[in-house]
Amino acid sequence: MRKKILIVEDNSELLELMRLALKQAGFRTSTASNGADALTVAQEAAPDAVVLDLVLPELDGFAVCESLRRNPATAGIPIIVLTGLSSEFARLASLEAGADEYVTKPVSLETLVSTIKQLLRRPEKLRATRPASSATVAQGAGPS
Repeated sequence: MRKKILIVEDNSELLELMRLALKQAGFRTSTASNGADALTVAQEAAPDAVVLDLVLPELDGFAVCESLRRNPATAGIPIIVLTGLSSEFARLASLEAGADEYVTKPVSLETLVSTIKQLLRRPEKLRATRPASSATVAQGAGPS
């Protein structure tokens, strides 16, 4: 069964490019263009992973990440933050909010697909359920 990825991105062109690249890589996709819709779609679609922008209308990516982690139905879903924010503060705040990976834009679609595949191969106990104190270890785990 093909894995389903929820893409949360407010830039419609980038959203479509990612959707097509993931489809071509064999994934099914669902999408949301704002934070509030992301929470609804995550609950209804039960994705295998989430690609999450941080700068979103209605509810930012930090809040979405925290909400996904607090909800027992979505707490174990791996989250890849994909953002234009490249500050150390944004990276650490994302990891503290529960993100598994932090990738900055621009990123090649090949790198994004590879990051998703790598994350999905990790044992579930090493994804999402890691304590916030391990954020500094996870910091170097993703692609630059």
